Amino acid sequence: MPVGWAFVCFRAMRAAAAVILAAGQGTRMKSRIPKALHTVSGMPMVAIARDTAVAAGYRQVVVVAPDAQSPIIEALGGPAPAGRVPCAFAYQPKPLGTGDALLRARDALVGCDDVLVMNADAPLARSETLARLSAKHTESGAAVTMLTANAADARGTDGMGRVVRDGDGRARAVVEERDADGDTAAIREVNAGVYCFRTGWLWDELARIEPSASGEVYLTSLIELAPVGMVETLTADDPQEAWGVNTRVELAAAEGVMRRRIRERWMLEGVSMPDPNSVYIDYGASIGADTVVLPNTHIRGATRIGADCEIGPNSIIEDSRIGDRCRVVASVIEDATLESGVDVGPFSHMRPGAYLETGVHIGNFGEVKNSRIGRDAKMGHFSYIGDARVGANVNIGAGAITCNYDGERKHGTVIGDGAFIGSDTMLVAPVTVGERSYTSAGAVVNRDVPPDSGAIGAPARIRSKRPSKKSAEPPGSTGVPA
Repeated sequence: MPVGWAFVCFRAMRAAAAVILAAGQGTRMKSRIPKALHTVSGMPMVAIARDTAVAAGYRQVVVVAPDAQSPIIEALGGPAPAGRVPCAFAYQPKPLGTGDALLRARDALVGCDDVLVMNADAPLARSETLARLSAKHTESGAAVTMLTANAADARGTDGMGRVVRDGDGRARAVVEERDADGDTAAIREVNAGVYCFRTGWLWDELARIEPSASGEVYLTSLIELAPVGMVETLTADDPQEAWGVNTRVELAAAEGVMRRRIRERWMLEGVSMPDPNSVYIDYGASIGADTVVLPNTHIRGATRIGADCEIGPNSIIEDSRIGDRCRVVASVIEDATLESGVDVGPFSHMRPGAYLETGVHIGNFGEVKNSRIGRDAKMGHFSYIGDARVGANVNIGAGAITCNYDGERKHGTVIGDGAFIGSDTMLVAPVTVGERSYTSAGAVVNRDVPPDSGAIGAPARIRSKRPSKKSAEPPGSTGVPA
């Protein structure tokens, strides 16, 4: 076997893992929530770090949390969703620095030859950059490979360690800003806080680090301990990848960068945004090609929007599924499903559990909750449907409501295919309106209506047969049976 091929095989067989440091207290956030759980574009920063490491090729991820009761465990623990790598956990009960935090993960890294280490509060690192860092580390054979950034503005260098190089240009130390003299503080190459370590060298060297005056052990001390020539660096293409989050101001700055990236990504995938700066799209959302997202629209959570849709203006879509060719105007859709060809709004609200089949029309000021609306059904305006199953080709008149709550329990309503619900009808659940039946305007329906029947009055009287359309619609009628 050629030597070069043997070298490639050896490298390919090396086991690598990622460690995410998430045990920091984050006191400058002034929050009861752990810093790592503060969100950027709708996703906790620690989850963004996890996803970034996985996208870079790491299939083992260890998160260092403060303790087993930390809400970080709940946010990342449990069975992993399809295609997502589950996390293992290590614990750092006392904040004794990044070096001590990494040592806590050692037992979870048995058999790993290389380890990527990153902070949970740096959400802007790109997976492509981490993959390049890992490749350079593998190819170079270095003990440590460090990600750096050339930060030319004050925000980019605030509080970040400077990379000090020797006369031959080799990285020899990282000096924290608070310890830097004037010349060192003027250095524009900063440490991004992302490293690849060779574990055969790492663990022994970590034990050699002297704690600081505060008793903390810092990973940056390893740069000085590494043999000359055994430290490699990779400069990030975008200095913003090095930004960390320590305050609410920095959280807002990271949010702005991430949202711009997300918008640009979807526009490059074929989504139109006439005014992108007014559009907010969360980290976990997806949008199909040729969809138009209009101003002042928020697409939140794990929302999935199909192709050829028009969303907005002034709409909020949260944790919902929207099929192709849908239109949502100035409305709120939350934890709901719209099949293809559905239009909603303006000023309507699809609440959790709403399911609108193909061709459904919901006009202005309509509300649907925990109900399935059948194919091609119409609900034009000012109506409420809750805890109901509505058949296909049903027409629901203005002001019609399901009276689904008796003060103690919710009750269901069933409306059969082809039924006609007159304006201002009150359907007092539990109640069923049979197929092809109708209710008159203002009817109060508190008992079941058989198929092909009518319900008229308050309380409603049942007619055994629905009158013909001709006899039921006097001149000037709006189409609501008398």
